[in-house]
Amino acid sequence: MDVSSIARFATTMADVGVSQEVSVAVLKKALDVSKESATALIEAIPNSSANVPNLPPNLGRNINTTA
Repeated sequence: MDVSSIARFATTMADVGVSQEVSVAVLKKALDVSKESATALIEAIPNSSANVPNLPPNLGRNINTTA
C-alpha cells in the first residue's frame, strides 16, 4: 500500500462519517416533525364526552350484523 492509497482511504472514511452524521441529523429532524404532527392530530380529536348528550348506557354496545 502506498501513501496515496492510504490518504485516499482516510479521505473516503471521513466522507462516509460525515455522510452518516448528516443522515442521522436528517432522520432526527424527520422524527421531530412526525412527533409534532402526531401530537397536533391527537390534540385535534374532540372530547367525546363533551359532544355526546346523555344517552342510555346500553346504547352503542352491540352491533346488528344480520341486518
